[in-house]
Amino acid sequence: MSRTLKLTISYDGTRFVGWQRQAHGVSIQGLLEDTLARFEGGAVSVQGAGRTDAGVHALGQVASVQVTCEHTTDALARGVNACLPPDVRVTNVEEAAPDFHARFSARSKTYRYLFRNAPIVSPFERAFVWHVQEPLDLPAMRAAVDALVGTHDFSSFRSTGSDVIGAVRTVVQSEIHQHAGMLVPFVPTGGDHTLLVYEIGATGFLRHMVRAIAGTLVEIGRGRRAAASMATLLTRGSRAEAGATAPPHGLFLVRVDYD
Repeated sequence: MSRTLKLTISYDGTRFVGWQRQAHGVSIQGLLEDTLARFEGGAVSVQGAGRTDAGVHALGQVASVQVTCEHTTDALARGVNACLPPDVRVTNVEEAAPDFHARFSARSKTYRYLFRNAPIVSPFERAFVWHVQEPLDLPAMRAAVDALVGTHDFSSFRSTGSDVIGAVRTVVQSEIHQHAGMLVPFVPTGGDHTLLVYEIGATGFLRHMVRAIAGTLVEIGRGRRAAASMATLLTRGSRAEAGATAPPHGLFLVRVDYD
């Protein structure tokens, strides 16, 4: 009989073309489908909660798949991880309801963007932060992200090339704070607080939405635009008026929430 499985996946997206299987390059979806096919004895279709772009990372991506194999969830987790490359890990496999779909059943997602605001960035974290050398005005950035909470049209932060209709989304969390230390443990930091962490949770996201917000935030932090401009952009709906799209390697899909 067919079973629906819910997989939670963590990955370093540095060398991948993104979540979605493509004609060229290695994708997370492709790796999972090819690996699970070994246990299923035939082709499978793995659906992800979010289509992370090339270079974007995940702490808690969620995927759903229907299989007929009789392996236990623990055995599948061990077996799949044994076949996957070390920069992709399935952290959990569990039985799900027959109608569970990683994308369409999701109620909200949380993303995190990391900035290292210091003259020098450690080589051990350069693949996971956007290195911004100029001093940033954190109070101004905090005031700006507060304006994003609520239901708005996010057309100003939407890149072209998406087939999603409509740009209205509800943001339930939008905050930025300083974090002491390094991403890699056991590295002395001198007690600095130069790691800036932006976290946003919403019922849904548009293509490059978080990265466009992050790029606009840096312009605000640099003093190139006012903090109040963030609220203005929501009403104007013009992508050309917002900041540049931030680099992908600072972005993490943190978690996906379900009922």
